[in-house]
Amino acid sequence: MTTTLHPTDPRLHFAHAVATAGATIAEVRPTQFDGPTPCAEFDVRTLIGHMLVVLRRVALLGEGGDPMALPSFVTGIADLGWHDAWMTDAHRVQAAWTDDTNLSRMMVLPWVQAPGSAMLAIYTSELSVHTWDLATATEQHPAWNVQALEVALQAALHALPGGDRQAAFAAMVADLPAQVAAGGPPFGNPVAAAPGAPLIDQLVAWYGRRP
Repeated sequence: MTTTLHPTDPRLHFAHAVATAGATIAEVRPTQFDGPTPCAEFDVRTLIGHMLVVLRRVALLGEGGDPMALPSFVTGIADLGWHDAWMTDAHRVQAAWTDDTNLSRMMVLPWVQAPGSAMLAIYTSELSVHTWDLATATEQHPAWNVQALEVALQAALHALPGGDRQAAFAAMVADLPAQVAAGGPPFGNPVAAAPGAPLIDQLVAWYGRRP
């Protein structure tokens, strides 16, 4: 990977998403970790633990490992240690994706097979949505990177079907291991964003959130 990434390099967009997420994690107050989030199954602490897993899965993809070997969320980190853990894994991702050939190498998840560049765009999308979840839960207003959100939205529109996601998920996982199907679809059906809504609102609405 070159020292300065090209403006269209998907690693740059993912790096912006990682930086926004890290800044949001850093601003969570001690009294907020037990609070609810837009993800009904996660409180703030568990949501951050899940975001850390997202980061580690991206690292494993770059390293050639199995990202689905990880649990749904990280535990065992003290509340004051989340940001340090985030930065450690952010550096791991950077190292794992230094090789430019990762962008064209085909990578496999249970529900998609795509080149690394597309995988990074998909994870830019997921991480941005969870950063919105965290910001909403903790009354923050992140400084979103427009280019990263544009990539995230296009990836979401391409990768996530509209309509009945419960039915689509059931069909997709019919022949996959039980642990993949556990818990049902990870995102709800899309909802309508207001005309002219900000990119982040359009993105989270496609993921089933109500901005």
